[in-house]
Amino acid sequence: MSRSGVHSKLLYILDTAGQEEFSAMREQYMRSGDGFLLVFSVSDRASFEELTKFHMQILRNHRVISVEEGRAMARQLKIPYIECSAKVRMNVDQAFYELVRLVRRFQTIERPQSSSKVHRRKKSKCTII
Repeated sequence: MSRSGVHSKLLYILDTAGQEEFSAMREQYMRSGDGFLLVFSVSDRASFEELTKFHMQILRNHRVISVEEGRAMARQLKIPYIECSAKVRMNVDQAFYELVRLVRRFQTIERPQSSSKVHRRKKSKCTII
């Protein structure tokens, strides 16, 4: 567990030391990890040269649309921008809550004023001659 400021983060350390039998495990961590340290041995050129391969594996699993591009599109469309991921269970509930909030707001604005007033029967006078 690492403490940085007031936030705690759980760190997983996978040291395969270039052992090929751990390649499947390494790839799984590269698909799901948020941060990586690329480390090599100063006395082993092969470990140094493998860094490029590992770096490409990490990038392969990363985004191609930046947060700023997503926000810019949302601004252009005049809609909220919420990044979410069902895969890592991030902001999925918040996205739906925001949608419901916006639908309710839209319905309140678009609802005709007459439907919000209570309809009262007008008394009519009847005259018989």
